[in-house]
Amino acid sequence: MKTIKFIGVAVIIATMIFAYAAPKEETGTITGKVIDKTTGEGLPGVSVIIVGTTIGAASTFDGTYVILNVPVGTYSLQAKTIGYNSVRIDSVRVVADSITTINFELSSLAEKVEDIIVEAEAPVIDKFQTSTECKKDADNISHMPVTNVADALRTESGFVQQDGRFHARGGRSGEISYMVDGIEIKNCLGGYNFNQNAIHYPPYDIDFKTEEYDRIYENEFLDALSNPLSTFSIDVDAASYTNTRRYLNDGYLPPADAVRIEEFINYFTYDYPRPEKDLPFSITTEVSQCPWAEKHKLLHIGLQGKTVSLEDIPPGNLVFLLDVSGSMRPANKLPLLKSAFKLLVDQLRDNDRVAIVVYAGASGLVLPSTPGNQKRTIIDAIDNLYSGGCTAGAAGIKLAYEIAKKNFIKDGNNRVILATDGDFNVGVSSTSELVRMIEEKREDGIFLTVLGFGQGNLKDSRMEQLADKGNGNYAYIDNIMEGKKVLVSELSATIYTIAKDVKIQLEFNPARVLAYRLVGYENRMLKKEDFNDDKKDAGEIGAGHSVTAIYEIIPAGEEMKLSDVDPLKYQRSQIVPDAYESAELLTVKFRYKKPDGDKSKLITVPALDQNLKLSKTSDNFRFSAAVAEFGMLLRDSKHKGDSSYDRVIKLASGARGEDSEGYRAEFIKLVKLARDLSKTVAEG
Repeated sequence: MKTIKFIGVAVIIATMIFAYAAPKEETGTITGKVIDKTTGEGLPGVSVIIVGTTIGAASTFDGTYVILNVPVGTYSLQAKTIGYNSVRIDSVRVVADSITTINFELSSLAEKVEDIIVEAEAPVIDKFQTSTECKKDADNISHMPVTNVADALRTESGFVQQDGRFHARGGRSGEISYMVDGIEIKNCLGGYNFNQNAIHYPPYDIDFKTEEYDRIYENEFLDALSNPLSTFSIDVDAASYTNTRRYLNDGYLPPADAVRIEEFINYFTYDYPRPEKDLPFSITTEVSQCPWAEKHKLLHIGLQGKTVSLEDIPPGNLVFLLDVSGSMRPANKLPLLKSAFKLLVDQLRDNDRVAIVVYAGASGLVLPSTPGNQKRTIIDAIDNLYSGGCTAGAAGIKLAYEIAKKNFIKDGNNRVILATDGDFNVGVSSTSELVRMIEEKREDGIFLTVLGFGQGNLKDSRMEQLADKGNGNYAYIDNIMEGKKVLVSELSATIYTIAKDVKIQLEFNPARVLAYRLVGYENRMLKKEDFNDDKKDAGEIGAGHSVTAIYEIIPAGEEMKLSDVDPLKYQRSQIVPDAYESAELLTVKFRYKKPDGDKSKLITVPALDQNLKLSKTSDNFRFSAAVAEFGMLLRDSKHKGDSSYDRVIKLASGARGEDSEGYRAEFIKLVKLARDLSKTVAEG
């Protein structure tokens, strides 16, 4: 009987692991550029899809798109974006292990929205299908006659343009698919996707389904006399910026709580001096005028981590923890994940090792720890994954850490890399329980990197917390170019930590500072007592990472009511005479530990106000200020002062610097896109 039971268990395990594998297909790559036919400029955020499939990609800042792992065959390819006509190219042939180049020229829709007349005649509904969750019928999806597009924009589900005609859409539902004039249309909670010659104008009552973001309560101005100390943990995550880029490229303004300003700022690299050889990072401070409040000052603090070449990083013991549940099926989830991780595999060295753990309804080991020189074996294991089932994320996390501990490399780079949309729904699924689990696992000296994918059910808040508590970092991959940035160009920073538990504490001189406000870092604030407490967890810096923080300062002598707190009865705060004589605006203190250390080290740097005009500041100062201002506009911050999108564009354009990778140029295009979207929403 025991033998029979053992065989039965073995069969179940084998079946479970086999369920994640599929026969390997021959594939090729489609790439090209999408440009504005009139100006010749590249168009970012254009959706390029293979007609009749979910395979596609969005163009990057210069209009370039890349669709990887396309099965061999002949296809029709379509490019579409808001405000332009869609273009379809037929007979696109994909050859195994080859690159097919297809370029698009899109023409702008010249008509003004309010001048376009919508035909009252409705197109013919050929076929109607609805999911079991949706109890609506065709009558409830009827066309709503309107007189112009301005009225259509006010309808609950927006409108569509097809063959030059605009049609208002009514009704909201779960997921419905039906045919309109031979065009398949899917309505998922008010959003439409078209797989042929149609343009999507999104509704303004957007339902973002089950995406989750933590509520952000913005930092307020604090009185420097009664609150002289400001303490926070550094943050090198950049997920909020790329996630917002996804929203904007899709034609939506992001939810306010999806915007974490510090992650916007830290998405970009800055030209800070390299650290001295005995220190893990350098520290730079700069003070000047605040662009959005002319009577205020802006303090810029920059840390630059030491650069470590990939060859000099200790041997890696990496465990890829990959979500292959049913929610990962869309093209911007598991297919994009697989393409991105294969780029990482190409960077592996002979002394690195990789194991692959997957999870869906259950977790399983699909590749034991394998040397980095066996790239074909690792890539085949990635290629053979497909999605299906529920999401037992906690079980996957436990198994991944067990595998990492089993193959632990002393003095090596031991790390779990989790790739998911964060939607755990089997087993332990509460964020607090998952965080406790991660906090326990980090004591084994295993770091965590979290990579977010997809949309609709993205659990941003959960993934950010897991990365923070796992001594790691969090990035959001919205396209293959971002995958290359995180897993190739910045691989050392992504997977190798040079300093942990990095904390910053500022002491403001109340003789020169009336009040101050830290811009961003709301979920990284610490108590003043935490600064000297080496048991308190804080942020990590990867090799070559730069970290930037910005404070808005109200100089002493300015008039501003800060609070309604009554005067103290038993004590008084006094400024020491030397403070009036000092040129120091404040003192910046840093604490950090070595990656394997328990005792922190202290660095102290004073910051002076040299009355530097904004026009005379560094590109670092002006560009980071522009990014912070952009974040405040997207959040509609009460502290945004006289900010405007045009001011951000002007300030950032004058501070682009070298910009060899084009990220700052892309930022400026995103600001313009947000400006146009905000005008449309305001007019609607």
